[in-house]
Amino acid sequence: VNGISYEDYDRLRNSTRRPLFNRALSGQYPPGSTTKPIFGLAGLENSVIQKDKKVFCEGFYQLPNEPRRYDLSYRLGIDRMSSFLEHFGLGKPTGIDSTGEQNGLLPSREWKRRVQNLPWFPGETLITGIGQGALLVTPLQLANSVAALSLNGERYRPHLVRSIEQVRDNQIIETGSELLGQYKVQRQVNWEHIRKAMVEVVHGLRGTARGIGHNIKYRVAGKTGTAQVFGVAQDEEYDEETVAARLRDHALFISYAPVEKPRIAVAVIVENGSHGSTVAAPIARRIMDAYLLEKP
Repeated sequence: VNGISYEDYDRLRNSTRRPLFNRALSGQYPPGSTTKPIFGLAGLENSVIQKDKKVFCEGFYQLPNEPRRYDLSYRLGIDRMSSFLEHFGLGKPTGIDSTGEQNGLLPSREWKRRVQNLPWFPGETLITGIGQGALLVTPLQLANSVAALSLNGERYRPHLVRSIEQVRDNQIIETGSELLGQYKVQRQVNWEHIRKAMVEVVHGLRGTARGIGHNIKYRVAGKTGTAQVFGVAQDEEYDEETVAARLRDHALFISYAPVEKPRIAVAVIVENGSHGSTVAAPIARRIMDAYLLEKP
């Protein structure tokens, strides 16, 4: 490293794009629909939904006696939702061997009472159910959670360091796998339902990320997501062409592969990228190709 001029460093430090900010560990984002595999599993586990039941979607869900429209399950409830997200490591540090990792935010009745001294409202449950509202995650937490999905609920501490060599005797100390927790399903078939749904996202005829499945040499389980940066009024249209670039939706995609024997879990968040299917998913495909297909 030959150094950097004061002018160049100031340009990096003061840039509105924040290039020196470690987004993977310190960035906190609404996860959008990438939480739906977890909520889907929660629904199956609590018998709130069944795999064969079909529900007609009008594009919104409206609480009884409530004028504002929402779009997600009201029956699961915030308590079970928060509990399930916690099982998969969202809203708390992973404990990675680095610095600057942030907690994210896992909203709950207790959190809102403690922080805002207010009760929890049913509408907030529905907003949390689509990965918006107060719910915030780091990209690392999101990757850790999809890794746990791939391993039937086993969640491990991520590491950057593979091994350490001691100077005095050249002994190599390997960084072992540390199990942080495991969610054990009531019925093993529930894992299969969620896995099949995530595979259909990439390999199904109507999958939202089917574009990255073209000529792919392995099977992927994934989920696309889009997260709003700012609130849109009830009857207001979101017009991407008229919105400033910094206010456009974040694009998200989570995945793991190969489905039969997972080796890699990926979480991609493209700030203001707008579309998870066409922006975030192709990036994940390139990462997985490089890891699984290119020679070491």
